[in-house]
Amino acid sequence: VAPEFPRGDYILIFDPLDGSSNIDVNINVGTIFSILRRPAGHTGEVTLEEVLQPGLQQVGAGYILYGPSTMLVLSTGQGVHGFTLDPGVGEFLLSHPDMRIPEQGHIYSVNEGYWKYWDEPTREAVNWFHQCESQDGKPYSSRYVGALVADFHRTLIYGGIYMYPPDANKPDGKLRLMCEAAPLAFLAEQAGGKASDGRRRILERKPERLHARTPLFIGSRKDVEAVERIYAKHPLA
Repeated sequence: VAPEFPRGDYILIFDPLDGSSNIDVNINVGTIFSILRRPAGHTGEVTLEEVLQPGLQQVGAGYILYGPSTMLVLSTGQGVHGFTLDPGVGEFLLSHPDMRIPEQGHIYSVNEGYWKYWDEPTREAVNWFHQCESQDGKPYSSRYVGALVADFHRTLIYGGIYMYPPDANKPDGKLRLMCEAAPLAFLAEQAGGKASDGRRRILERKPERLHARTPLFIGSRKDVEAVERIYAKHPLA
């Protein structure tokens, strides 16, 4: 009988290269990770059911952003902190302590090229950002990198909202719940923001499979709540 090798107490789930389609054009990419604790009493080989935990069970999450500078943004449940790589010493140095998302932003981020595939509540939600004003009385600006980690990092710093809604071709959404939406939702809430699938809190969703997908609306609290109010007016089909 082969010996049973010891296993650790934590489960690491990660997207190794988010935004990989941007590599050829030298635009920011990143790595997103989620840390879960194994259920008490579990030893030996890890089962799939142990991995399929809701985002509320995360004990840590973060991402590494590869851009003009390399940053590690991390939370272990006590706020969000950003560390910038100093190549001279080969260390990540604390550069952004206690990061907070503004209560309301002035930027919305969504791929409007999919407009014709969206349902009515999604179009109404995006139209809301076309018409509403930011806290300084100016219109919202549109920014979309096409790399989730880069768009979220901007949202974390400046506020606003990132949206990847469902559409006719992806009715369950495109982003993966466990290695994209849940870890970023953990960061968003730790920084004072919100994350929703339009109707439910992302962190409360229990994945049914490893690569479960979800719509995602994430960012400033008031901006995400505006989307949720619009979706609430439209009952599920």
